Amino acid sequence: MKDFITHVAPDATTQIRLDHTHALATYHKYRADMSPSRKRALADTLCLALEIHARLEEEIFYPAMRSVDPDLIDKSVPEHNEMRRLIGELRGLDPSSTEFDRTLHALMRDVMRHVADEETLLLPDAERVLGERLGELGASMTRRRMELVAPHAGEIAVNTARTFPGLVATLAGVAAVGLFFAGRALMRSTRTPAYAPQAVRARIASAIPARPVRTLKKRLLPGTLARRIA
Repeated sequence: MKDFITHVAPDATTQIRLDHTHALATYHKYRADMSPSRKRALADTLCLALEIHARLEEEIFYPAMRSVDPDLIDKSVPEHNEMRRLIGELRGLDPSSTEFDRTLHALMRDVMRHVADEETLLLPDAERVLGERLGELGASMTRRRMELVAPHAGEIAVNTARTFPGLVATLAGVAAVGLFFAGRALMRSTRTPAYAPQAVRARIASAIPARPVRTLKKRLLPGTLARRIA
């Protein structure tokens, strides 16, 4: 199994980008007029994915990058801690309340800033300086992902079925268990090229509901990237 994962696991930066895409796509499904049960299921799915992603970065990827750009890594860990604080708040709120909506949107504003920083700065740095080590780090992340996801396999299946009600969704939920148990080992193993700021911009914009784009876009991304989006 170890050798299999080593050969098929996506490299570290590819996995991080895939996690970012999954989080943004999940958020894109969220609607204020959803039923409370669907809101809760979707939020729980998103929160678990973010928590696992943060642990993989902190345990495996960030240590590898710390000697290269410690300032950027030191900024990322507090951002993860703030994300965890908002996740804790969200889990204690009634999904039928407007506060639930506000907290979820606040969480994702922070996540989008974090994604923009990583995809325009940290990940290109990693691809430049870590080189072939990215494959080894990716295999380690996949093995650790399997360990972190396994205790939540049933929860993942239930939340998937609740988020997408109906027979097809239920089958998708069952399939999700297998995918998570595999630790995404069967995801495409080809390297994705470093994302230019335009690509980051497009992915983040697509995750924001159409109505609030104008009012939120400058707050979602800091500095130069925000001005480019404006």
